[in-house]
Amino acid sequence: MVKKQFAALVLAVLLVTALGNAEEIGGINMPETLKAGQTTLVLNGAGVREKFFMDLYVGGLYLKEKSADPGAIIEADEPMAIRLHIISSMITSKKMEKATREGFEKATGGNIGPIQVQIEEFISVFKEEIKEGDIYDLIYVPGKGVEVSKNNESRS
Repeated sequence: MVKKQFAALVLAVLLVTALGNAEEIGGINMPETLKAGQTTLVLNGAGVREKFFMDLYVGGLYLKEKSADPGAIIEADEPMAIRLHIISSMITSKKMEKATREGFEKATGGNIGPIQVQIEEFISVFKEEIKEGDIYDLIYVPGKGVEVSKNNESRS
């Protein structure tokens, strides 16, 4: 179930973010690697989420090895991570919560019922104030689930 949650989130990020292979994007330097437990992940791609011509956040997808196959990425039961770097003061907790809900709706074809409880738990990490410059790491660790940190402090 946790893997499906993360897969839905990965798909949501893929749907709302045009991923490129740039190390610096939207004025943000995305690290080439990220740690998931004992595993070093590599930046697979990054993109800027825009709305009404405003840059909102930079999102990066980290995998064990680079891949251009969204299906394989979603099906892989291995460590992976998403980094979200907030670059606009227009991002608020309510807006992030709404966008995340919409992402899950879109990624699951509207069938969120089976994972509604997990979605609510996940969305709770966005309840506290979100400020420009905040960095969220959403790390999937097989057998453990999704670990969330905000500015390097655990939230899960």
